[in-house]
Amino acid sequence: MKRCMFVDDSSVIRKVAKRILGSSDMVVVEAGNGREALDMCAFEMPDVIVVDGNLEDVPVADFIRDVHALAGQGKPRILVSLVEVDVAAIMRAKRAGADGYLLKPFNRPQLLERFRSLRAAA
Repeated sequence: MKRCMFVDDSSVIRKVAKRILGSSDMVVVEAGNGREALDMCAFEMPDVIVVDGNLEDVPVADFIRDVHALAGQGKPRILVSLVEVDVAAIMRAKRAGADGYLLKPFNRPQLLERFRSLRAAA
């Protein structure tokens, strides 16, 4: 069973993602900020992390590098969730180790397609 973490200060975004992705094949966990997410990753590393591009407590690039440092060999796939296409933010995230980005608000087809492209969902 795959494990996905959504890191976003919006409980609505987290709940929508959980409703879309949660199934017998995927467990979705939620974190409201970067520090909480890092603590959860230290306990159990998810397969995929979708992180808000505007975390209030940790710069996103630092968050991505910290996750990879915790993960060792089994690095999760990481998507940065943005409200608009921001090429500079996308490039910073990719240099830090992100696998791509996702625009929000998202809908079911967009989210599922993005996960299929990561080979994280059927």
